[in-house]
Amino acid sequence: MTDANLNGIESVVDILCKLISIPSVNPMGREVSGAIYYEGCVSDWLVSFFESIGAECERIEVVPDRHNIVARFNSPNADNTILLDAHQDTVPIDGMTIPPFEPQISNGRITGRGSCDVKGGMAAMLFAFRRLVHEQPAGAANVILSCTCDEESTTLGINDLVTYWLTPGKSKLLSSAPDVAVIAEPTELDVVVAHRGVTRFKIRTSGRACHSSDPTQGVNAIYLMAQVVTALEEYAALLAKTIAPHPLCGGATLSIGRIEGGTSVNIVPDECVVEVDRRVIPGEDRERVIADIREFLNDRLNFDVQFDLPWIESPALTDSDNGPLARAVLQCVAAVDGQHVAVGVPYGTHASRTSGAGVPSIVFGPGSIEQAHTKDEFLKIDQLEKAAEVYYLICTGDDKLWNAKP
Repeated sequence: MTDANLNGIESVVDILCKLISIPSVNPMGREVSGAIYYEGCVSDWLVSFFESIGAECERIEVVPDRHNIVARFNSPNADNTILLDAHQDTVPIDGMTIPPFEPQISNGRITGRGSCDVKGGMAAMLFAFRRLVHEQPAGAANVILSCTCDEESTTLGINDLVTYWLTPGKSKLLSSAPDVAVIAEPTELDVVVAHRGVTRFKIRTSGRACHSSDPTQGVNAIYLMAQVVTALEEYAALLAKTIAPHPLCGGATLSIGRIEGGTSVNIVPDECVVEVDRRVIPGEDRERVIADIREFLNDRLNFDVQFDLPWIESPALTDSDNGPLARAVLQCVAAVDGQHVAVGVPYGTHASRTSGAGVPSIVFGPGSIEQAHTKDEFLKIDQLEKAAEVYYLICTGDDKLWNAKP
């Protein structure tokens, strides 16, 4: 990436348009090839951006060819550090009805894949960060801006990031823990203080294959799985009665999102697999999630089932320690857009990872979650511009507000 690629990128809208134009599609576990996949080109541009403004920056490999980009603003005499985080990847573009990588501006909106989730939030953070570097405001905090990989699938990037201050030599710029973290996601400029977590795993039933002309000679794994599915539907209904909902982000849930079994219609299937999504609320014991389901099925089935190890275990975000930070951020929002509120949401974010690493964390950004992952994804420009101003105020505000006791 050359300096020429940064010419004309002045406003926060310019930054977002550039980010949309650089594909960074997460394949979500699918076997794919092509230039639109993974974060490499966005990572290249981000490094050029930070270098062009004279900011310290490092590119840290998480897995081969996928990187976290970390930049740092050091404020004279500051003894507090804020982490701003936004993820580089987007969901796939299947079924989109607008050009995914050709940003269009119309009726006060910007369209394109990632405009809402979450390149809009990233653009606002980049704009605020550049202001910090150029203006060097007195009293600002030290600011780390992390642009992490793989949020949309297996959260490899944030899982790696929260080890940096615990692993000497892994990061020069994030060698000690930040005091607080602000995570970019579409919140309509409200402040998310609590959200549910998720555990996703597979359950398998095993049978015995035979020719379908005489199915009595085999054991049909799909029939066995039908019993498992019926039992899990019962278990999902019981969750609402046995686990009290969180006042901000609702109750615990279980959903089966995918089923696969058999190789041909004329063969009795010897295996069937379902994929389970279990949403966990703050305060639940995540260690018991799969164990409880296993015990429930054992009590109701007369055959064994196999549980694969979870491919994702994302904790819930608790609101037990982020009250002062939330109030401080809401004051910044009020100065820009009037009164907003602290809320809980059912989906997950990186904030649960930073919070789990001991850093009080909230979620804040432009856009509505209703537009995330949609066929005609868009972001309102006024929210984008206001978010950029709020991020700047957060970094230059009075840290005594968020250093207060919860």
